Amino acid sequence: MPELDLTADAVTLTEQLVNVESVSRNEQAIADLIETELRRLEHLTVTRHGHTIVARTELGRDDRVVIAGHIDTVPLNDNLPARRDDTLLHGLGSCDMKGGVAVALKLAATLPEPNRDVTFIFYEAEEIDAEFNGLFQLSQSNPELMQADFAILMEPSNAVVEAGCQGTMRIDIRTKGERAHSARSWMGSNAIHAAAPILARLAAYEPRKPVIDGLEYHEGLNAVFIEGGVAGNVLPDECVVRVNHRFAPDRSGDEAEAFLREFFEGFEFTVTDFGDAALPGLSVPAAAAFLEAVGGEANPKFGWTDVARFSSLGVPAVNFGPGDPLLAHKQEEHVPFADILRCEEQLRAWLGEDR
Repeated sequence: MPELDLTADAVTLTEQLVNVESVSRNEQAIADLIETELRRLEHLTVTRHGHTIVARTELGRDDRVVIAGHIDTVPLNDNLPARRDDTLLHGLGSCDMKGGVAVALKLAATLPEPNRDVTFIFYEAEEIDAEFNGLFQLSQSNPELMQADFAILMEPSNAVVEAGCQGTMRIDIRTKGERAHSARSWMGSNAIHAAAPILARLAAYEPRKPVIDGLEYHEGLNAVFIEGGVAGNVLPDECVVRVNHRFAPDRSGDEAEAFLREFFEGFEFTVTDFGDAALPGLSVPAAAAFLEAVGGEANPKFGWTDVARFSSLGVPAVNFGPGDPLLAHKQEEHVPFADILRCEEQLRAWLGEDR
């Protein structure tokens, strides 16, 4: 039977979490363990929402912070059970993001009187479609549980603050043609050939690099998929180029779409997926105090993370967790012991004394 011992050190706790298989949509076992252990702690008020567990202190502090982490993983890739070497813990989810979840659980268990009220959220289904995401569902059913002065998402960030996140928008650009036998191609019009100007514009694109709160973001615009053709001897009458735009947090989704309309003027497209950006918010007092407490260093977040869900509720948020994000979803995924212990130590120091 799987075990979860909140009295263990954070590295051991990470190992225990990794060894509970929790691929997206299969989080019941790990959620049950987390709920059971947190309900033993008299200083926390615990509620469950599907397979998302929320645990809160109710001390009447002036400030409240959310510390959140997802408990699901991508599918197995011959990388369970966990294994250790001298400095690293290997295994599915070790980096993304059971090391961060272990730190949050350890703090929940051992800080009964933090200097700020804390809401711990351990949520399901981050790795799949947004409709299943536990934070998204919580924001719809109980948004008050996500309200705070500041939020920390325990995403892997090499134990350094990564502030905000870029937005993402995917579009399908369609070109039309006319079918004809390829032996008599002059009798038709090739929709794939008609897509050539789209690819030429993308190849010539120069990314915008705005500086926000002292952090330089780097936008992106790339074709990620192209589809066309009906047979090996027929000119295609339709071609679809799928484009992904990563936009900096000084732009709204509407502004990002307006840029794409201008960039691809003359072509029709539809928006197929969208995730809003999140401003870094480092000037907010709680965020500035946290940044100072963990060394004063911050990097921009180029990918999209759930900090955007907090931003949409008016809660400034950062990513801060153990592990290298470049290892997320890889078979050789691992997390350094030192990152886990550093994150725990710095968060404990920030939360651990009345001020």
